Amino acid sequence: MAETATIARPYAEALFRVASESSAGNLGAWSELVSEMGQVAANPDMKAVADDPNVPGAKLVELFLSVLKSPVSDEARRFVQLLVDNNRLTVMPDIAEQFHALKNAREGSSDVEITSAFPLEDGQLNDLVAALERKFGRKLYAQVAVDPSLIGGVSVKVGDEVLDTSVRARLAAMQTALTAA
Repeated sequence: MAETATIARPYAEALFRVASESSAGNLGAWSELVSEMGQVAANPDMKAVADDPNVPGAKLVELFLSVLKSPVSDEARRFVQLLVDNNRLTVMPDIAEQFHALKNAREGSSDVEITSAFPLEDGQLNDLVAALERKFGRKLYAQVAVDPSLIGGVSVKVGDEVLDTSVRARLAAMQTALTAA
């Protein structure tokens, strides 16, 4: 939702500044913590508790932090308290997404979504990611999914760019060309 993304942006930017300046650890550790916080906040049970006006703020903060497996710094604890005080804990998944985008921008990297018709072996995936890194000129972090409806080949999405070399896409292009003639 655009509205929650707009609400989340200043929180993500502030948290990213704190994480960048923090001596408590590196940006990777913060990224893992923020990602975990986003997953916990997205849980339907946690959403229900966060939206319940009968749950005191201090209790909600302690409950939220107790579910996290990653170590929580004082800065992260204060951030969760801030979200609870402002009734924004349910925006945490969007904050995590924007935090990840800020981290990638700082590192000059991107996420790549690779969808394959068949499971890729490690060697194939490494070769594909290396070729894509050369093409896009930056470090890529791959997320792989299998979709048999592609019939063959792969579909790759980096940011807003899509490279679809699947058999399904080629058949669709052929159908369009044949019906246009």
